Amino acid sequence: MTRLKIFLCTLILLIFCSVAGAAILLDKVIAVVNQEVITWSDLYKAMEFEASDKLKEMKEEEKRKIFKENEASFLEVLIDMKLQIQSAKRKGIDASAEEIAEALNDIKKKYSMDDEKLAVALKKEGFTLDEYKKKLSEQIILSRIVSQEVKNKIVVSEAELAKYLEKNRDSLITDDSFRVRQIFFKRPKSAADRKALEEKAEAVYQQIKAGENFAWLAQKYSEDPSGKTGGDLGLIKKGLLAKEFIEVLPQMKAGDTSKPFWTDMGLHIFKLEEKIEKQSEAAIKESAKNQLAEQRFSERYKQWLRELRENAYIEIRL
Repeated sequence: MTRLKIFLCTLILLIFCSVAGAAILLDKVIAVVNQEVITWSDLYKAMEFEASDKLKEMKEEEKRKIFKENEASFLEVLIDMKLQIQSAKRKGIDASAEEIAEALNDIKKKYSMDDEKLAVALKKEGFTLDEYKKKLSEQIILSRIVSQEVKNKIVVSEAELAKYLEKNRDSLITDDSFRVRQIFFKRPKSAADRKALEEKAEAVYQQIKAGENFAWLAQKYSEDPSGKTGGDLGLIKKGLLAKEFIEVLPQMKAGDTSKPFWTDMGLHIFKLEEKIEKQSEAAIKESAKNQLAEQRFSERYKQWLRELRENAYIEIRL
């Protein structure tokens, strides 16, 4: 019996060591940020948390493949998050239990979940409720520290705004504008070929009406360079349109496809993706101010992150 007990104890010890070793290997430290460590599980839980709805709906094997390909780049993101949260803690910034509960309720409303459904969804993604609350807390803290250190310090003067408006007026909606795709057929050299071209264009138009993808048909048939990108002409202001186009586009609604029509260049079939009405001067000014502020924010945010990194101890073991 003594030998049997020794054998069983040894076997149990070997199994324990094997499992513990696997756990250590699985959850090894992959980065050190000042006094905090980041482990494999931290990285993958963060990727799960930040994953888009589309990514979350993928099969587990496909999702893990994407995660694997993005480990290094997302680790850099996670290090930046750690540095920002550490900065927030040094400044006494935190998230209250009430704020976390409110954020959790917003998520449940968004996805029509009760507590039971939420628990099932979290378990599927590998989170406990406490872990998920911690992630929500971190999001609130990140938003607060970024606002305090970057966003709230951005000021756009009237002189800067005027200069920006002058330089970027072409990109602002100062006229009715149309986001358009087209399928184009060059005008034939002889009048005899005109009928054949009209029949070809009509056949393509009927394919569109039958539900064929416009962008795919543009790639296949269009004789314009835009055909390579699915016929995408981008956003065009009304004032820059040829008179034949002005006769067609304003009468269309977003999603509509025009019948084939002639211009001096040839035959066109248009699909109107979006119609944007001219903005008022006040709206144009506000839009320009927001664009300029967004540019400033991006620049200052990157600069702030660089400063955090320069003053931190970072060791990557990936």
